[in-house]
Amino acid sequence: QVQLLESGGGSVQAGGSLRLSCAASELPDGSDCMGWFRQPPGKGRWDVALLDISNGGTHYADSVKDRFTISQDNAKNTVYLQMNNLKPEDTGMYYCVAGRPLAGTCTVVVGWYQHWGQGTQVTVSP
Repeated sequence: QVQLLESGGGSVQAGGSLRLSCAASELPDGSDCMGWFRQPPGKGRWDVALLDISNGGTHYADSVKDRFTISQDNAKNTVYLQMNNLKPEDTGMYYCVAGRPLAGTCTVVVGWYQHWGQGTQVTVSP
């Protein structure tokens, strides 16, 4: 059974930084897309950052470009999300995902991903 274990959430003031980690158990063949979605309080889940672990291709939501960086450690089967200059609107539950590419890319369609972590809370105060 695929397991995605997240860590690194917490509470920070605006302008601060956090680093999220997602360690994956053995993934099915072809599950090259890993990344993060987030769910603000009372809202749906939206993409944050995605990584194609086969070629290093990345996608970032416009709201986090130039502030967040997604990276991988292949030896540890782990992806990271470095979050800098955090804003109150970044507050939410952050979920790690893993799945196959859709039409050759790591889609932002939330319903596409079969494998989800349990979530880690990020709270940014003004």
